[in-house]
Amino acid sequence: MNIKDSIDITVIGLGFVGLTAALGFAEKGYSVKAYDSDIYKTRELSKGELPFHEPGLSTMLNKHLNENLVLCDSLEESLSDAKLIFICVGTPYLEGAGLDLSMLLNVVKDICRFSSKDAYPSIIVKSTIPPGTMRTKIKPVVEDCGLRVGQNIGLAYNPEFLREGNAWDDFMHPDRIIIGELDRVTSDSLVKLYESFTVPYAQVSAETAEMLKFSSNALLATMISFANEQALIAEHIGQVNIPELFRLLHMDKRWSGSPAGMINYVYPGCGFGGYCLPKDTLALKNAANQHGVEAKVLNAVMEVNLDISEHTVRKVIRSLKHRDEQIGILGLAFKPGSDDVRYSPAVGIIEALLDEGCTNLSAYDPMAMRNFEEHYGYPLKMANSLDEIVAGSDICVIVTAWPEFQVLTDHASDIRIIDARYMLENKEASVLVN
Repeated sequence: MNIKDSIDITVIGLGFVGLTAALGFAEKGYSVKAYDSDIYKTRELSKGELPFHEPGLSTMLNKHLNENLVLCDSLEESLSDAKLIFICVGTPYLEGAGLDLSMLLNVVKDICRFSSKDAYPSIIVKSTIPPGTMRTKIKPVVEDCGLRVGQNIGLAYNPEFLREGNAWDDFMHPDRIIIGELDRVTSDSLVKLYESFTVPYAQVSAETAEMLKFSSNALLATMISFANEQALIAEHIGQVNIPELFRLLHMDKRWSGSPAGMINYVYPGCGFGGYCLPKDTLALKNAANQHGVEAKVLNAVMEVNLDISEHTVRKVIRSLKHRDEQIGILGLAFKPGSDDVRYSPAVGIIEALLDEGCTNLSAYDPMAMRNFEEHYGYPLKMANSLDEIVAGSDICVIVTAWPEFQVLTDHASDIRIIDARYMLENKEASVLVN
């Protein structure tokens, strides 16, 4: 039997995301039932007319309407025989209260009310929700209805990354498929569903998938605000050709390639250092102030850089059994492949640990130990090798992401490691599968 014949799909909520998903699955050959509580929207769609503008959807609607796509008059009707139920209802932002989940939670309750305990339907949320919602809000609602996730009903979070004006192409040719898993049956069913899309997929925790949706949009918003603040500063300085400034900025080769070099800057750690980034950011912030502009983005950049260093120290302190334990600092250079220790994150971390009364400190760096000793007079014992510092330490802190530290992945269960660069492989984490 064709896998497409065995998967009956229901899409609830026929807005921008829901209608695109319903038509996309129909285009892939699946049988799709769809429902929206707005009877006027349903009436327009049943006539082959879109209630909003989105290139390509009108053609697809008229192609699949009453064929692979059936519009239902009631939620109960749409759920008959459904195996995979996609919820795409709105979660509007309420000032001071966050996202309004009331419509989503009500739909979940109704699905549970109409679902048979013997059918094992899977509820897949596509609506944007705060991290933790699937496990702490939606799962309890389901189980309050007498169902048990993983026994007679499934749950997953499956975010969309659609751009208005490009929704159809983004759905049919996504960068990757993200499956936020709460039960394996549903997760594996989604893998089968998306097989024909032939793109990488990742089966991750629901919280990872929820956070990814937020992080993706927050990154874009941050870049826009950064660019706008730069233009604001440039206008106040005067004689800066702003369009030319950004055209030249975009010529940086780190924007291009696959993967682009800029991904190295969009990855967490324990802060940035070196000579250029701190100095130039502070200097531009000062220049903005001199011209009457409060550089809020740049202020936040420097504040977060300090905050993340302090956060790393707190993680170390919490992991200590007592202050006299031997702490090994792995990495002194501001980045791997360099012996430059100016403004290195290791400086602030070591100073803070000493202030906390942690005096048994040792360090190892493949290239920067001599420079560090010449620049700073901290009471550090320098180790001759990675093996030596690991053997002699009660806890190790990875401060610089030297490739040779990657071997510690195999020893993560044997020794206490604070991986401040997130470089060690998490063996429990799912990775993108092609």
